[in-house]
Amino acid sequence: MWVEDWAPAAACRKTEPDQLFVRGAEQNKAKLVCSGCPVRTECLAEALDNQIEWGVWGGMTERERRALLRRRPGASWRSVLEAAKNAESKAAV
Repeated sequence: MWVEDWAPAAACRKTEPDQLFVRGAEQNKAKLVCSGCPVRTECLAEALDNQIEWGVWGGMTERERRALLRRRPGASWRSVLEAAKNAESKAAV
C-alpha cells in the first residue's frame, strides 16, 4: 500500500537532517538509517520525481539516483515504484 503522507512515518524523522546530507563514505552511514524504513519507497519516488540533487533519500545517494534518472528519463517514478511495491506485496501473500 502506498503512503501518501509518508514523512511522519520515515525512519529519519528524528535524525538530524545534516546526517543525511553528507559526502563520501559518510553516505553509507546515512543509508543505514533508510534500511528498515517503512516508507523508503515513497521517499525515493519523491526524490526521483522532483530530481532532488542532494542528500540520501530512500536509501540512495545523489549519484545512485542520477544513474536511475539517466536510465529512464521522463519516467513517473512514483508509478514505477508503486507498481513494484504492489507486486512485491502480492508475491509475499
